Amino acid sequence: MGLIKNMKKLVDNHSKYLLKLLPIINYTFSKKELSINIPYNKIVPIIFFLKNHTACQYKSLSDLCIVDYISKKERFNVVYNLLSLRFNCRIRVKTYITEIQPIESITQIHHGANWWEREAWDMFGVFFINHPDLRRILTDYGFEGHPLRKDFPVSGYLEVSYNELKKRVVYKPINLSQQFRLFEFNSPWDKKINSVIYK
Repeated sequence: MGLIKNMKKLVDNHSKYLLKLLPIINYTFSKKELSINIPYNKIVPIIFFLKNHTACQYKSLSDLCIVDYISKKERFNVVYNLLSLRFNCRIRVKTYITEIQPIESITQIHHGANWWEREAWDMFGVFFINHPDLRRILTDYGFEGHPLRKDFPVSGYLEVSYNELKKRVVYKPINLSQQFRLFEFNSPWDKKINSVIYK
């Protein structure tokens, strides 16, 4: 218990130090990790500072992920998880952007961000300015939309299958046989079926 208190004290001191130097909106400490919220337009200088400053040295980008808050104005939360091997600690850097707002790429600071940012673009549609090769990485070339957005339909837009006659993969609009079925009862196996409406 004393170790956690000491660690929290060290992180609080480190956070206060960072608050004096950086334009941090706010910070939290949870599960022995520091998490800071920053303005989206300051991402490059802050990541550069955290990587190269003597008291920080967060030289490893562990992860870059996106959280989709569909009902908020600033819909996407871009999260950078950084690791300092020198001080054996982690920091989570968060920033919020709207659906159409681009964010600066950090590939010039962390080369490993290249594929993370491509995945974020492919899955969520978050556009990274000055990325050297921003194209889809997980979906097919002709894929429409961004499948991890909360407003993306579960079934998708296209059905993909191999056509034996054409000897190639073909794309066609998805056809769901039960899409327009309406049931006016709790279970389709219920014997007290009053009416079933088919459109």
